[in-house]
Amino acid sequence: MFPVSFTSVHGQSAELLRTLLALSFRIKNDPSRYSAVLKNRTVLQMFVENSTRTRMSFEAAVRKLGGSSIGFSSSGSSVKKGETLLDTARVILQYGVDGIVLRHSSAGAPEWIAHATVRPVINAGDGAREHPTQALLDAFTLAEHWQSKGTANFRGRSVLILGDTLHSRVARSNLHFLAALGARVILCGPATLTIRDRSLFPEFEVVSFPDRILSEVDAVMVLRIQHERQSSGAIPSLREYRHFWGLTRERASALKEDAVILHPGPVNRGVEIDSEVADSPRSLILNQVENGVYVRMAVLARFVGGLEA
Repeated sequence: MFPVSFTSVHGQSAELLRTLLALSFRIKNDPSRYSAVLKNRTVLQMFVENSTRTRMSFEAAVRKLGGSSIGFSSSGSSVKKGETLLDTARVILQYGVDGIVLRHSSAGAPEWIAHATVRPVINAGDGAREHPTQALLDAFTLAEHWQSKGTANFRGRSVLILGDTLHSRVARSNLHFLAALGARVILCGPATLTIRDRSLFPEFEVVSFPDRILSEVDAVMVLRIQHERQSSGAIPSLREYRHFWGLTRERASALKEDAVILHPGPVNRGVEIDSEVADSPRSLILNQVENGVYVRMAVLARFVGGLEA
């Protein structure tokens, strides 16, 4: 039995994750077939934490499925006046909302709302905990690329996640997702910014510097350097970060010929990745942006539209 909401990758079955991938492929191949899945349904876009890419992607996905959205941001809302997030959600649900897309700076907020309401909740990012649909679109982008080369199988593939994994919800969701599909996952970054608690995650490897592993991997997932971490002393300087962990043109040249590069955005060019690398033929960054709409259509269709994949 599949869950009612999609608030995390952790704890989900490989069957569900593969089902969502398969549905994403079908929707991208024939989006018009799904243009009425959310007809007469309304989705609350509850972005208590600011977002541009994710919010626009979800809004486009709802529209392409024939549904409508109610937008919400904490700026100027009753949340600013002291109303709790749960009370705000309950009030808005009285307007006939059929599902909630929630992005929040507090880890666990989507699951908390999911347990307290009867509507499906989709996590659009919660603190440094998870970003399930980002992991789905990353896996879909890799599968689509590898399928074009002959096979979309993740088993036998190696993926390097490069950067600040300690504070990254993208890294956490991808770790669970990629491991569930059978990929080998390697983390690399400053010791001060690398996930330390292995008890919450499937098996993964850690390397201190990327140069020793680049020639072995099939994909590099570059994470955004969070500038706020620089002031905390977690890294000496942005220059030194680029020197040791940035995916520079020189480092990219060490990759296998068919290895690809991903980045969840926004990109700090010249810091975690050079412009020449981000714009190179092996970069799938723009593919990720495009695919974000299709995988979010799949998630909305499955959880809000009740579509049996």
